[in-house]
Amino acid sequence: MNSLRQVPTRVKSRRTEANLGAERDHFDKQQLSSISKAINSSETPVKEKHARRIILGTHREKGAFTFWSYALGFPLASSSVLSWKFCHVLHKILRDGHRNVLQDCMRHYSSLIEVGKMWRDLHDRYGQLVAIYTKLLCIKLQFHVKHSDIPPNLEVTDDELERAAGTDINNVFQLTVEVFDYMDIELRLADTVLRQLSSSIAITSLTSGQCRLAPLIQVIQDCSNLYHFNVKLLFKLHACLPADTLQGHRDRFHDQFRSLKTFFNKAREMTYFKRLIHIPRLPDSPPNFLHAASLAKHVKPVVIIPDDDEPDHHDDDDDEPEPLIEVDDDSASNVHSQPPMDMFDQAFGPPNGGFDDRDLQIESLKNQLELLRAELERVKAEAQHYITQLKSQINSLEAELEEQRAQKQRALVENEQLRMELEAARRRNAEHESLQTTFIEAEKRAQATEQRYNKLKEKHTELVASHAELLRKSADTVKMLSATQETQEEVERTKQQLSFEVERIKQEADMKLEEQKFEMEKMKRELEEKLAEMTRIKATLQNSEKTSEQMNSSMSALQAEKERLMHSVSEKEAELSSLRQSAQMQHSSLQEERDKNSRELGELQRKLKEKASQEEQMKQKLLEEQFALLQGTITEAENIIQDAVAKLDDPLHIRCTSSPDYLISRAEATLGSIDKVKKGHADYLSNMKDAGGLLRALTQFSHLTADTIVNGSATAHMAPTDQADQLTENCRNCATESLKYLKDLKSKTTLKNADPASIRIIVQKLLHLGQELRPKSMDIRQEELGDLVDKEMAATSAAIEEAVRRINEMMNQARKDTTGVKLEVNERILNSCTDLMKAIRMLVIASTDLQKEIVEGGRGAASIKEFYAKNSRWTEGLISAAKAVGWGATEMVESADKVVLHTGKYEELIVCSHEIAASTAQLVAASKVKADRNSKKLSTLQQASRLVNEMAANVVASTKTGQEHLEEKDTMDFSGMSLIKLKKEEMESQVKVLELESQLENERLRLGELRKKHYDLAGVPLEQVNEGNRETSSVVHPGTRSPKPSKPTLMKKPALAQKPNISRKSLFN
Repeated sequence: MNSLRQVPTRVKSRRTEANLGAERDHFDKQQLSSISKAINSSETPVKEKHARRIILGTHREKGAFTFWSYALGFPLASSSVLSWKFCHVLHKILRDGHRNVLQDCMRHYSSLIEVGKMWRDLHDRYGQLVAIYTKLLCIKLQFHVKHSDIPPNLEVTDDELERAAGTDINNVFQLTVEVFDYMDIELRLADTVLRQLSSSIAITSLTSGQCRLAPLIQVIQDCSNLYHFNVKLLFKLHACLPADTLQGHRDRFHDQFRSLKTFFNKAREMTYFKRLIHIPRLPDSPPNFLHAASLAKHVKPVVIIPDDDEPDHHDDDDDEPEPLIEVDDDSASNVHSQPPMDMFDQAFGPPNGGFDDRDLQIESLKNQLELLRAELERVKAEAQHYITQLKSQINSLEAELEEQRAQKQRALVENEQLRMELEAARRRNAEHESLQTTFIEAEKRAQATEQRYNKLKEKHTELVASHAELLRKSADTVKMLSATQETQEEVERTKQQLSFEVERIKQEADMKLEEQKFEMEKMKRELEEKLAEMTRIKATLQNSEKTSEQMNSSMSALQAEKERLMHSVSEKEAELSSLRQSAQMQHSSLQEERDKNSRELGELQRKLKEKASQEEQMKQKLLEEQFALLQGTITEAENIIQDAVAKLDDPLHIRCTSSPDYLISRAEATLGSIDKVKKGHADYLSNMKDAGGLLRALTQFSHLTADTIVNGSATAHMAPTDQADQLTENCRNCATESLKYLKDLKSKTTLKNADPASIRIIVQKLLHLGQELRPKSMDIRQEELGDLVDKEMAATSAAIEEAVRRINEMMNQARKDTTGVKLEVNERILNSCTDLMKAIRMLVIASTDLQKEIVEGGRGAASIKEFYAKNSRWTEGLISAAKAVGWGATEMVESADKVVLHTGKYEELIVCSHEIAASTAQLVAASKVKADRNSKKLSTLQQASRLVNEMAANVVASTKTGQEHLEEKDTMDFSGMSLIKLKKEEMESQVKVLELESQLENERLRLGELRKKHYDLAGVPLEQVNEGNRETSSVVHPGTRSPKPSKPTLMKKPALAQKPNISRKSLFN
């Protein structure tokens, strides 16, 4: 086995402890800067470069310790935007960070839960998003910790998913449920974000909108993989389980499929996502899990994140990159320490035939280049040698690790076999207790097995320790390999620098060649001048031999200089030709690159044109689909209105009735829908790509118009003849104009000129007729309703106080005038009446408090009188209920007085009790319709109402008990009568029974006519009253009913306007 000692000391000591400390400080500073810039309270999306640096930091330190050490100091409780961006960065780290990030995040699991709980209870738009996001992160952590085979980025192959699911169908079933929960929280976060934002470009282009949309990129990546997991797991479940058992799974998958497809379609239409992510398209229909062959048609949706072509702009405070290699200072000093040369020497070379310093520099640089190349080759060979050694060491370690694992597995199998043998021995020991010899042998065998198990356990412990040691060695080997890779990278950078130096030397050589050409031309001119001078000297040499010899010697010297110059010129020309060839080669390569770029540009332009044509086709298709959708909606609206018109001539519709007030409310709602239709029509003409507003307005318009037509006809059934004819005619005209307007909208030629003004005029006529048909019995102005409510409540309280006072007086008088059983009966009745009055007084107080709470909570900026006037129907019901309660208290006192004085009947007191219970029920119903369901005062009022019902029942019970005590029943003795006498008495009794039954029937008919006349005067159909009376009676008196209600108008006063065939509780809405 190779050892780390074989690595040269130069590689191991390249970075000293000081350098490591400086690098750690630089890393911490860079991580702090990136984290603080990525996670802040500004409503802007997280920049990708900051998140990328944080993710790279997790890979460098193999965990998220640095991130959490800084993140725990953030004030997450003070800013919802800060918490939102923190969740976004944590999501990216979980997906793309180091694999140890998952364990580091699980240590702070409780902190995430606390942040989510805190923002969930606060009414903040970002706070609600943070609560959902933290729940998503917690579910993600739990899922991947439980299923460690599936990484947090969910990128696994189908085989890895099969191994993670296992062969046990129960585990597959449980994994499918967990993936469903995972997908649910992802879709919930996406739906919440999209509901807070509009899909228009104006919103998504703002930084506030992009801040919310940025995390959806990770949601899209998660959802695409989770969808694939669901499909694979469900097909596997359907292959093993019956279809009926998995019906719930299929329904849940179909719901998630529709939600996911809607989410992908919305995100694909947003401009923000188009340049950041390519969202896959889901199929039109979900897979058919009942057909196994459908699995072959399934295509895994793949999310593509395009590369960012824009370079990252470094911030001002970013640190400078570290130097890649250490350059020898001697070589640099040799280059720059040469003194500047004289201009003449640079032009004509050094004097006395010396060598040029630049040639020396070139030679020295060439030598250095050769040395560096040799050093580079040597370093490459060493690096390759080290890599080969490390790889072989890694392979040997991995082989040893596999062998140890196999031994461990064999030990575990043997251990399990021994355990099974031990259990079998123990069972045999329990079965054969009677045989002592067998027991001793089994005991010895068990002890031997225990010893073998202990030995194997020790061996297993040693294997685990050796496995851990091998893992540490493997980690050291990986570190050594990374150091070798860094050395190789430094060699590559040295090579690049050397190539740069060679290019610079070539440029200097070209400059020197140009200078030498200039020098050669100058020497040629000087040569010509010297030749001319030599000609003149020849003429003078004829006079003197000495002069001639001197001229000959100079001539030979000049000839030698000429030959030397011609040789240097030829050498320079050869160098120039070689340089020209290299320039031509570079020019040809550049030309080929230019041609290649031009071809790629043409291809891109062609694709751009195809994309533009496809977009144009998609736009035209979108316009046609929007108009087709508009036509379908108009057709449905026409059917709705035609159905409403058909009801006008339906014989069954003649029995339907409605009130003018309900017709008025429907007509007012229809006028509002006409304005919405007009606005939606204008918006559609300005932007025909979006018909959503017009479709919603048309749907509402068709339903409200049909409702107005049907209720107008129903109101006409109760109206006088002339007004009924006008209502019916206007209903038909409204339907005709509505169908005409819808027909204009249905055609492209008449779409722009469609106008609902005629419909508005007819609906206004219906509204006017409804106002004319309203009952004229209200002699109280709406401005006085507020004062009247307070007066009636005060009068009711005063009547109850007066009733309590009179009952006390009657109690004192009865104690003076009566004794014995009569006194006991009178005291019991009067005490029960006193308790009932006290309960009614508590009810009135609770109703007054609840009424004040309703007025304060619903009036807003309006005054109290304006609130009562605005809710006149509710106010009138409240006044009627208060009057009924006061009247019932007064009548009870009168009836109790008569009963005590023996001038009245016990039945009158019972009827008054029932009347008071009904009146209090009316008061509770009038107060409850506008109260908040969670109001404490409403619960107090309901408790007071129940107490009134109990006290009324006590009054009835006391009255009946007293009546039984005081009435004397004659003993029927027929022993002395003959058969004829008994027959005569029987006939007289039957005659009397028939007379009483006839009187009872006549009284019931009279009571019915009185109620009918009352409700006819109030303007309410009798069928509704009978239905309301039945419901109210069943609510107020579940056990006993009043046989003779003496004042039905106060028990059940109907509201002035109500929808046909509705319950009594909705009359005060």
